[in-house]
Amino acid sequence: MAGTGAAALARALLAWALLALPPAMPQPRGRPEVREKEARFNTTYSDWVNADLLNIYAFNHSVRRNRTEGVRVSVNVLSDHKDLPVLFVVRQKEAVVSFQVPLILRGQFQRKYAYQEVSRTLCQPQTKAEVETQHFYVDVSTLSLNASYQLRVTHVENFVLRTNERFSFNATAAQPQYFKYEFPEGVDSVIVKVTSAMAFPCSVISIQDVVCPVYDLDNNVAFIGMYQTMTKKAAITVQKKDFPSNSFYVVVVVKTEDEVCGGALPYYPLSRDALPDDPVDQHNRQKTLEVMVSPAITSEAYVRSMLFCLGIFLSFYVLTLLIACWESCRQQKRKGLLAAMDSPSLDTASLLGHGRSVPDSFLGHSPYDSYGYGSFGNGSSSSTEGVTDSLCSVEVPYGYVGERSLEHVAGRPRMDSLSSVEEDDYDTLADIDYDKNVIRTKQYLCVADLARKDKRVLRKKYQIYFWNIATIAVFYALPVIQLVITYQTVVNVTGNQDICYYNFLCARPLGNLSAFNNILSNLGYVLLGLLFLLIILQREINYNRALMRNDAYALECGIPKHFGLFYAMGTALMMEGLLSACYHVCPNYTNFQFDTSFMYMIAGLCMLKLYQKRHPDINASAYSAYACLALVIFFSVVGVVFGKGNTAFWIVFSVIHIVATLLLSTQLYYMGRWKLDTGILRRILHVLYTDCIRQCSGPMYVDRMVLLVMGNIINWSLAAYGLIVRPNDFASYLLAIGICNLLLYFAFYIIMKLRSGERIKLIPLLCIIGTSVVWGFALFFFFQGLSTWQKTPAESREHNRDCILLDFFDDHDIWHFLSSIAMFGSFLVLLTLDDDLDCVQRDKIYVF
Repeated sequence: MAGTGAAALARALLAWALLALPPAMPQPRGRPEVREKEARFNTTYSDWVNADLLNIYAFNHSVRRNRTEGVRVSVNVLSDHKDLPVLFVVRQKEAVVSFQVPLILRGQFQRKYAYQEVSRTLCQPQTKAEVETQHFYVDVSTLSLNASYQLRVTHVENFVLRTNERFSFNATAAQPQYFKYEFPEGVDSVIVKVTSAMAFPCSVISIQDVVCPVYDLDNNVAFIGMYQTMTKKAAITVQKKDFPSNSFYVVVVVKTEDEVCGGALPYYPLSRDALPDDPVDQHNRQKTLEVMVSPAITSEAYVRSMLFCLGIFLSFYVLTLLIACWESCRQQKRKGLLAAMDSPSLDTASLLGHGRSVPDSFLGHSPYDSYGYGSFGNGSSSSTEGVTDSLCSVEVPYGYVGERSLEHVAGRPRMDSLSSVEEDDYDTLADIDYDKNVIRTKQYLCVADLARKDKRVLRKKYQIYFWNIATIAVFYALPVIQLVITYQTVVNVTGNQDICYYNFLCARPLGNLSAFNNILSNLGYVLLGLLFLLIILQREINYNRALMRNDAYALECGIPKHFGLFYAMGTALMMEGLLSACYHVCPNYTNFQFDTSFMYMIAGLCMLKLYQKRHPDINASAYSAYACLALVIFFSVVGVVFGKGNTAFWIVFSVIHIVATLLLSTQLYYMGRWKLDTGILRRILHVLYTDCIRQCSGPMYVDRMVLLVMGNIINWSLAAYGLIVRPNDFASYLLAIGICNLLLYFAFYIIMKLRSGERIKLIPLLCIIGTSVVWGFALFFFFQGLSTWQKTPAESREHNRDCILLDFFDDHDIWHFLSSIAMFGSFLVLLTLDDDLDCVQRDKIYVF
């Protein structure tokens, strides 16, 4: 009885299971029926198929060895059975292509998109015979009860692209297109340019070898060859050596979504009965494109461009040599005049620092008859005193350069040595701190007041700038070079050209480098940086020779000569060229700091050098200076990675920016004679009470106050701009802060120099004018914006432009040329700006 009940229960469960089966799932009655049809091109076949039927369409066509024709299969399934698709299999001589309709493609977040109309171009096998008849078959099958469809096979017009001829076509995600291009004789590389009037839908351009199968769907186009996403523009340089068959396919695929190109992820409302995993119908997502293949430049153009680049910058070496020879001739002509006057030889203020000019005092009048300090009538020295007025004064100890005899100084041996020299060794007087406090609080300071330390001490102090930056350069550059080589290798191996943000319309490859022109154009930084180092070396040699012969003017006149910062500036310029070249191996947001790190250093070193000219004793040490620059670079990296749209970061950075500006202003105003401790607030309140409330007195150092107020206004404005606008390019924003402060300080220095009755000699004046003009042109080319990693790679390519110089260099390369020349000229301005003071005693040179 129990067995009978169990059997009845089993039969009931089996019957329920059979009833629960989907009604559209037919059970085949053995082998399906096969219907084979002879089919023709350009004919539309409307037919049906079910689970018991297999339709086979047989096609044949003639293939010629010297002529390639494309074949395209287009299908449209009229039945709406998404869960029971129709399978199409195309069997060819050397390849099999299969696809289902509805075609299901996936996008972001595994979202499904269904396409009822599908078109595929067949891969064409090569033939060795002059004419060959090739057969291929289209098999149609399904598990549906009844599925109707339309099939059409056509020849592809203009399947082989012609050089310099434009061709327009349409494509969708389910109807990709690809065309063949064959290299003509004598052409080693070409540029494939694809354009579209519409930015969206997003598409992918791929270059693939002529092999089967061709990967022409959104989910497999990245499997082989080179590819890049596209909105309105795309360009890929193809080299003949990379394709053994001397031909390649240009594949164009429309993506299912636009997010990778910077578009929004579309929202498609789902019906009430639809499941979350059901495919979405994208309707007519079509894009019209135009393709053109044009020859790239020849190897002769590479040689011509490299010679042009070398010629530009080597001409500066020739020009410098000519100026040196001219100064030498001037020196020889003046020797007779100097000997007749029985006067010591005087170095002229030249570019290389060798050559002497006759002081105006020898010609019967004071060199600084009008030497005053503007409104400063009560300076530490009379404005009408000549250079030689102190010859009768009593000699004072070496540590202080005040009113003293040049004759006594000239007779004293001065053998500078760096051995065992420490700054503390010369601050041995018990009242030295008190003495410094007294001197630095004078209302009108002279350079002699801030040039009291021994030159050997300061020389060693400032030489540390050079050795530190050389060490930093080695440890910074080596991993950078290794990283960018890895980037370039990844690009070459994967073919993903979205990794690097080139100007693809003017990317000239060489070897494994994708954009050699952007690397070559950085040569100017290196060559001109080296030239600047050679000029500094020559100047230092001449200065040391003057010290060895106890030249009074070298010892006691002019701005104190310290060359360590100049060496650091030249090294930074060379490293800027090297790291900029590394950045342009594969430019993107992750390595942009390579291009800007030494820009920050150059801006900081230039400001330090300007400050050192009139404040040699109290300038910052190399350790503190590089520590501050390291902090700047740290904020640059953090801002690039985390600053985009991050309100908390911009608040913190703006507060730090303002506080740092206030602290630096205090340091400069009081020349270091203040302390940051727990009593700082009490002292601030005391100063405000005594100077602003109890009695309204103006600032003691008016000019310094004007500079610092202007600097604070500019920096507070920049901080407010950053907090409100929050620019995406944080590294450039930070660099703009440094450049604005440098320009402000330089303008202040020039104005105060002229107010003090000093003059600007011919060479620095020409450098200032020429450098300003070059900077103007350089910035014009910089702001052309040929690419930007602030956008997606496809959007960045919308800014790409053709080459403008020698068909090799683009606007950004011109920026490299001009900016390297402008930086070199700016360095020469700093080097020669105070050459007019070489015959003026330091106690008559004002500090500002």
